[in-house]
Amino acid sequence: MTEPEPPSVAALSLAETATEPVSQATEQEINPWDVQAATDAQGNVLAFDYKAISEKWNTKLIDDALLQRFERVTGHKPHRWLRRGLFFSHRDLELILDQYERGEDILLYTGRGPSSDSMHIGHTIPFEFTKWLQDVFDVPLVIMLTDDEKFLFKEKLKQPEVYQFARDNAKDIISIGFDVKKTFIYIDSEFFTSGFNRHFSLNATEFEKLITNNQVRGAFGFTGTTNIGSNAFAAKQCVAAFASSYPFIFGEEHTSYYRKERLASIPCLIPCAIDQDPYFRIVRENCNRMDQPSPKPALVHSKFLTALQGAGGKMSASNPNSAIFMSDTEKQIKKKINQHAFSGGQETLELHREKGGNPDIDVPYQYLTYFEDDDEKLTRFADAYRKGEMLTGEMKRECIDMMTVYVRKFQDARAKVTDETLEEFLKPRKLEWKGNQNPTKPKLAAPSSSKEDAGPPSVGEDGKPLTKNAAKKAAKLAEIERKKKEKEAAAATK
Repeated sequence: MTEPEPPSVAALSLAETATEPVSQATEQEINPWDVQAATDAQGNVLAFDYKAISEKWNTKLIDDALLQRFERVTGHKPHRWLRRGLFFSHRDLELILDQYERGEDILLYTGRGPSSDSMHIGHTIPFEFTKWLQDVFDVPLVIMLTDDEKFLFKEKLKQPEVYQFARDNAKDIISIGFDVKKTFIYIDSEFFTSGFNRHFSLNATEFEKLITNNQVRGAFGFTGTTNIGSNAFAAKQCVAAFASSYPFIFGEEHTSYYRKERLASIPCLIPCAIDQDPYFRIVRENCNRMDQPSPKPALVHSKFLTALQGAGGKMSASNPNSAIFMSDTEKQIKKKINQHAFSGGQETLELHREKGGNPDIDVPYQYLTYFEDDDEKLTRFADAYRKGEMLTGEMKRECIDMMTVYVRKFQDARAKVTDETLEEFLKPRKLEWKGNQNPTKPKLAAPSSSKEDAGPPSVGEDGKPLTKNAAKKAAKLAEIERKKKEKEAAAATK
């Protein structure tokens, strides 16, 4: 009998690795269309690491010094969501405070992609915060409802269906309490086919020319199989942040061809969830390349309101048990929180009394941190929960009561929003606002009125018409000179 041959090195390696567990660890993935939390080696979903997101995307964390300056400049105590770090990150918010100190115009802009006929509480947070910012700064606001985006990115949605979602969502947004005198809401498919979108379209076309397919793919992860509408839509959402896209808001002529340099110089503040930041990084990287350069839009980023199921989840319109919807009944709210809200308590009453619970992972407590204004009350709840003095059922009851009151108040307001009310908000028109009535710093030099009225330079010093290239060069030199004077004026006030 012959000796059996020893196993090969490859066979040994295969036998050794066959028994090793395969790691299920994944990194968190965040972009405007897909949000996935990280998982550990065992496949457990982890909480979002917002500090890592901020570091990766090079945003600034909102610190105490900025909040103190905000209160000093505006005279308003920072919103509880700022104080508690729920709006945690920003880009150039300090420059918006500079603008406000000078009593100069600011445009406030936010939006919503309508994918269902009712918003959930996670959707209302950016709008509640936007309304608060509008009240504090007293500025014009535009709200973009991107029915075209949802049609392009959601295979199963049809245009009439998503358009109706947009109208329903617009009524939801109005129910937050926005002032029609200083708020313009638009549905893309309506506004882009109206007679008021000329300057928006001119901005979009110019911006499209500045951006390559590689830039869009790099920012959003598009591939060769992505439909071309998705690539083109990015430019539309970008130029929605330009005040020059809405001349009628400022009482300017919207049918003329040339855009106003004065409007192009107005900065924009955008409150949004952190997953929307990639859009506006593209704007910030390229807005200075426009023929009429606009300031980089400033942003304030919110965290995600976690799904009922707990850490790492994001509320989804496609999963009714992941969220409290603004159309839910009191009975539905109670059932969802009792049955689906992840608890930070112990498995048994005895263990909970002994070891206490963890409010940091307890979903009912997390919801209370968003909607309970009393800081001391929240601290008492957290301390009592950790000590085991407050039970899981008691924390859930507090959450149920809070959510029921919030949703009922919203539904009462929603019942009063008629089609006529909606049309008032959707009508392109001049808005009315006051801004900062007591500026503490002088305004910067305004753009040249001659260029403002006449459009790009067309005649040289000798009185002869300029060539196209010469006119463009002259316009850029004039813009450089204007910015130089602005910097000198700003330095003189410091």
